[in-house]
Amino acid sequence: MEINDSVLRRIVEEVIKGMAAPSAGPAARPATAGEGEVALVEKGPAQQGRDATEVVVGITPAFGKRLTKSIIGVPYQVIIRELLAGIEEGGAKSRVIRVMKTADCAFVGYEAAKLSGSGVGVGVQTRGTAVIHHKDLLPLSNLELFSQSPVMTGDVFRAIGRNAARYAKGETPVPVPTLQDPMARPRYQAKSAVMHTEECKFVVDDAKSIELEVQFKGGN
Repeated sequence: MEINDSVLRRIVEEVIKGMAAPSAGPAARPATAGEGEVALVEKGPAQQGRDATEVVVGITPAFGKRLTKSIIGVPYQVIIRELLAGIEEGGAKSRVIRVMKTADCAFVGYEAAKLSGSGVGVGVQTRGTAVIHHKDLLPLSNLELFSQSPVMTGDVFRAIGRNAARYAKGETPVPVPTLQDPMARPRYQAKSAVMHTEECKFVVDDAKSIELEVQFKGGN
């Protein structure tokens, strides 16, 4: 079959439609954070944090908007719930911002870290890639990197939140253990490319990050 622009466009539309469809798989279920909706309400430009126990979670421009599930079907609500629950368990406070000027995970995490009162931030893309960053590191350096989005479950996001909180308190936690799937790249490469392309459509060059109020509706 010849792959022309029309065929490619239909393939992309089907992938996006599949990402928006309800998922009943185990990866879409929260670990222990409860059920219910999560609303991300924009509150204006993100401010510099002053609380030394704060961890800022930075999300990408399309997170929870055009794209609402990770590459393996974990809803964005679960990602947010688990990250914030982990930060609380680790003894820190949390704040969420939407970084508008980039969809790159490392730079999203770096921006979050720079705005965090503790200097520690978490960056997460919709497809599930994540990073724990510190403001004193170079943008492409990090405290912990989670580059394989197909192995990122709710449990992993919760552990990321706990470790980020421990870094914020000056501790040196054991890095979060994650699975390695050698077949993840060939199996998910096309879908990852489509998701990243959609994410980048929402990028606004030189735009300020946006402060978000996380509203939990229903659940435990």
